[in-house]
Amino acid sequence: MDYEPRPRLRAEKKRRNRLIKIAESQSDWAYAFQDETWWSRFSHPDLHSWVANGQFTKLVEQTYTKNDPDPKALACFGLLVRWHNEKAQIQEKVWLRFVEGNPCSALTIQYLRWTCSKAHQSGKRVLLMFWDHAPWHISQETMNWVHAHNRQVKQSGKGVRLLICFLPKKSPWLNSIEPMWIHAKRKIVEPDRKLSAQEVVSRVCSVFANPVLPFLKNS
Repeated sequence: MDYEPRPRLRAEKKRRNRLIKIAESQSDWAYAFQDETWWSRFSHPDLHSWVANGQFTKLVEQTYTKNDPDPKALACFGLLVRWHNEKAQIQEKVWLRFVEGNPCSALTIQYLRWTCSKAHQSGKRVLLMFWDHAPWHISQETMNWVHAHNRQVKQSGKGVRLLICFLPKKSPWLNSIEPMWIHAKRKIVEPDRKLSAQEVVSRVCSVFANPVLPFLKNS
């Protein structure tokens, strides 16, 4: 049976909680849970909804046609960011960036640049980021960029230092952004027609109160 050894899982969970406490004690730190998801234009999420007369909502299955100009699904990077305000109250916000094609190391680096810029604009000096072991997270290209970025921040004294913490494998419940994806996919669904790519992006950004930004592209 393939499973994560419980002693190791407990140790990694304790490390995660310890780092969160450190971040919460620093006014110029923010901590965040990162993940990628796909927003399908055809597959419906599991729904638990009903109409006024007690009948369950009927979801009409959509089919892909060759003349459809939009992709079947759209990939999106998401970051649930938390920090303490001046009254020591926890604030949180989800930052979204859709990407063209599949997530990869090059797109991840573009995304990290953008998140560090946003954290800097928010007055933060350190961004503690929790994420999983996706290939584009653990790649040498991504890790080399993180190390180089942090060296530059240290030498210049400008910018946001990025602290990466890997979550235990096969432990999605430790990533706080995961359930948000599920709820959002239920909110944007259209029961009897397929959404265009533009509609999907607009609705997702609306759910998370994000502006619609240009897709990140792999040059």
